[in-house]
Amino acid sequence: MLTCFFIGHREAPDSLLPELSAEIERHITEYGVIDFVVGGYGRFDTLAAQCVKAAKERHPKVTLTLLLPYHPYDRPTPTPSGFDATFYPPGMETVPKRLAIVRANHYMVDHSKYLIAYAWHPASNALELVKYAKRRELRNLINITLISHTYKTDPI
Repeated sequence: MLTCFFIGHREAPDSLLPELSAEIERHITEYGVIDFVVGGYGRFDTLAAQCVKAAKERHPKVTLTLLLPYHPYDRPTPTPSGFDATFYPPGMETVPKRLAIVRANHYMVDHSKYLIAYAWHPASNALELVKYAKRRELRNLINITLISHTYKTDPI
């Protein structure tokens, strides 16, 4: 299954919408991606979900899943409107809450074929995850698409 995950900063401008929408369309039409997974803790996640929901209208087989970093028993989360499912990664039950989002994101990078990223701030977990994904990309384990303003001169 070809899964695409999104990672980006909590603060993201609406001006990313056209590029983000175009990349999602390209992933669907050129790469055959139909499964998209997004977190729910920042503006980039919101923009990504908005674009995938719009793509679902043109491509009925596309699915959108909400990544849950916290156990659904502790934080019940109904499937939001426009989403097809929620997903809580296996093995997360023992992860301390302060590390849950980072660990869930790592799980998705490890289990996705594609990553669409908006990460440029040097002291961010999003950028650290992109650096991690770049090491996986060197081994052909994931394909990364960097959205505008993404840190592109990473020495990795």
